[in-house]
Amino acid sequence: MADTPLRALVADDEEPALAELVYLLDQDPRIGPIQTASNGPEALKILQATDLDVVFCDIKMPGLDGIDLARVLSKFKSPPKIVFVTAYDEHAVAAFELDAADYVMKPVRAERLAEAVRRVTQGTPAALKSPDETDDEVISVELAGVTRFVQRSTVRYVEAQGDYARLHTGQNSHLVRIPLSTLEERWRDAGFTRIHRSTLVALAHVDEMRVDSGRCSVRVGDDWLPVSRRHTRELRDLLVRSTSLR
Repeated sequence: MADTPLRALVADDEEPALAELVYLLDQDPRIGPIQTASNGPEALKILQATDLDVVFCDIKMPGLDGIDLARVLSKFKSPPKIVFVTAYDEHAVAAFELDAADYVMKPVRAERLAEAVRRVTQGTPAALKSPDETDDEVISVELAGVTRFVQRSTVRYVEAQGDYARLHTGQNSHLVRIPLSTLEERWRDAGFTRIHRSTLVALAHVDEMRVDSGRCSVRVGDDWLPVSRRHTRELRDLLVRSTSLR
């Protein structure tokens, strides 16, 4: 795919955005013929009739939105790659669960779009796939129009913030729109456990456990995290078990 220009479709219901995206892609030598669609049903009709390599797709479109279009395409025998181009960041998790190659925020910058094309031609880290004990899940984080990928193994602990979760990785933290309960269920087999109603911790990153005046806390790096009474015994047992396996 890297040696052959990509056959592309651009789908967006806003004409100025559609024209701008086509213009930027037309400057990239990795992109070949470009077809356009102004809504989801029109895009699907083209995709059913033509073999294409990649779809640059808005999310909020009439008739069939970008997420639903991607779900339909995932059932194709040889589905094209999907790059979402949108002004809304709240759909990033759903997008990467559908194996999107990238998630680009509007207004689109030429260098950011070039990076999306690179990910299509060369591949990109699998994001938000169902993890197992051997895979290191990757979470996509969108900040100021830049998509970064955070490996689960680098996450020390997670804090709930409403419908969001804040991933703490050493000196940095990243806010993602994933409920803490979802991460708790999905990351349980990867060594994460709930220590408080608002905190999930990676057992491998717990450096110390302390009980003072009946109150338990754990040290993760430079941070001390409170452990609720209901989780104290379970946490102690898990830490003892995980230490004996090292």
